Amino acid sequence: MASSDKKICTLCYDDDGTSTEAVTWCIECKVFLCTDCGKHHKKSRTSNDHKTMSTKDYHELPKFMLEISGHCRDHKKKFELYCSSHACPCCVQCVTHKHQKCQEMQQLLDILKQVKSSASVPLFEKDLKDVKEHFDEIIKYLNSRMDSSNIHKQKATEKIRSMRKSIDDYLDKIEKDLLDDLESKRSKLKLKMNTLLQQLTQRSNEISQLQNEFSKMAQCATELQMYVGLREIEKTTSQAVKYIEDLKSGGQFDENNLKVTVSSELQSILNDVKSFGDININTTPFTLQLKAGRKRSSTVPVSNYS
Repeated sequence: MASSDKKICTLCYDDDGTSTEAVTWCIECKVFLCTDCGKHHKKSRTSNDHKTMSTKDYHELPKFMLEISGHCRDHKKKFELYCSSHACPCCVQCVTHKHQKCQEMQQLLDILKQVKSSASVPLFEKDLKDVKEHFDEIIKYLNSRMDSSNIHKQKATEKIRSMRKSIDDYLDKIEKDLLDDLESKRSKLKLKMNTLLQQLTQRSNEISQLQNEFSKMAQCATELQMYVGLREIEKTTSQAVKYIEDLKSGGQFDENNLKVTVSSELQSILNDVKSFGDININTTPFTLQLKAGRKRSSTVPVSNYS
């Protein structure tokens, strides 16, 4: 039979499949009854003392209460006794099967008498209120901790990014220093090379001029002029050769190449630094002060139906 807010009579449905709207629920039989079946049910000797409730009240009961039966699951008999030792209701057969050694057996009716009007009802109602307040306070506290956690995350993120910026700024600075040094040394090399080239070009031009003058000298000069001129050329070429040898021995022709050596400390970052840092969770004790509840005592029997 489908479960919905509108219940149909169990007896009518089981009898001929009629879907008559139920108005009553029998707690003992665990069946829904329409108006007519409810009247017969109340007149029957076997069920005239059964407790019933309207279907409206039935829907307002908690689910766990709807699952509580007044009959023993093992023996299908009505609960009549209560075992204080095991805190559970019993049928007459339970006594002979499971509770032979139990001394504190009482009539279930005596245990349940005036239970709704007992002092336990407001106490448990207050317990529910207190526990609910505890949950509300804890949830509020944990939500505040969530907000705090978000703030801590934001601060940690800012710290990480600040450190990254500091590292970037520092690397930019030492990179600039190195590039400036590179440019400075290159400029010095360039100046030195340009100066040497100018000197060599000047000497080369002087030799070229002598070459041009030598052919004219050979054609037009007198013997004396030729003799003196050759001596002058010999002197000039000797000086030029010596100049070249001096430059060579002085390392002026050595090849000068720029080479960069990265700092070993900086290089070690790639080898030694494995992470940017560590994220740890620091645990502090729970500090929320909860209102103390009452001391528990067995004010009412707790039924165990398992």
